[in-house]
Amino acid sequence: MMKMNKVVSGRTAGIATALGGAFSNQLGAASGSLAFPVIGPVGVVAVRQIVAALILLPVVRPRIWSLTRAQWWPVLLLALVFGTMNLTLYLAIERIGLGLAVTLEFCGPLAIALLSFRSRTSVFCALIAGVGVVTITRPQPTTDYLGVALGLIAACSWAAYILLNRTIGSRIPGVQGTATATGVSAVLFLPIGAWILITTRPDAFTILYAVSAGVLASAIPFVVDLISLRRIPTNLFGILMSVNPVLAALVGAVLLEEDLGTIEWVGIALIVTANVAALLLPIRRSRATTAGTEKWFWKPGQ
Repeated sequence: MMKMNKVVSGRTAGIATALGGAFSNQLGAASGSLAFPVIGPVGVVAVRQIVAALILLPVVRPRIWSLTRAQWWPVLLLALVFGTMNLTLYLAIERIGLGLAVTLEFCGPLAIALLSFRSRTSVFCALIAGVGVVTITRPQPTTDYLGVALGLIAACSWAAYILLNRTIGSRIPGVQGTATATGVSAVLFLPIGAWILITTRPDAFTILYAVSAGVLASAIPFVVDLISLRRIPTNLFGILMSVNPVLAALVGAVLLEEDLGTIEWVGIALIVTANVAALLLPIRRSRATTAGTEKWFWKPGQ
């Protein structure tokens, strides 16, 4: 009985930790958007990437100098994808808001999940998600098509991130590859961030908002998600992460005063439902599946 209670307690703690990490993610994204008027999305992403690297590299301590050529190329690609994913997401947030941008981005891992199955149910889930996307975008003369396109590019980048992580997971132990990619991405954004900070001369609050984005949306979720994945099954973790679009919409409404109508909420609900349904489908293991790569839904923040 004591052992069972310990297991239940551990799973409850894992669930609470995962949800806390998701909430931190969206708070970080909201914090970063508050700095847009001064340094723009590019400046926020640059500061965020640098802050995340400064925190994560000392924690993970990847053995950079021991990486081989076969290990380096997917890490470098992952760094480019990581930067593209965050940059397009933040550009989308600036144009269409936090809730809708994050919801569109979640189409990336959903597509990977559905492609893992070949059944009528997966097709049905894809149709639900498609209806959700159309509902959110509502094609009309006032639709911000560029904002929608940026959100979908972020989704494609997340899908690419997942596939590259599978490759890296089979070649580099633990999360050293992901941490290294974060560092490389920070180096790429360093001159851009320096130029923006020098030319805009932001005030202390703007810097605080951008730095908070790096801490809340990258560093904290990185650690929290790893802790959660040790206590709860991967599939359950993925289902819990499906709450991110809802949290993003709520945080956007409360902190950023974003006004979402009933139609937008219906679209969010459809995509979240498709995510959960896809994750409840029986998983078919492929040859590419190796230790640690089952965490297809996971990334260190958004």
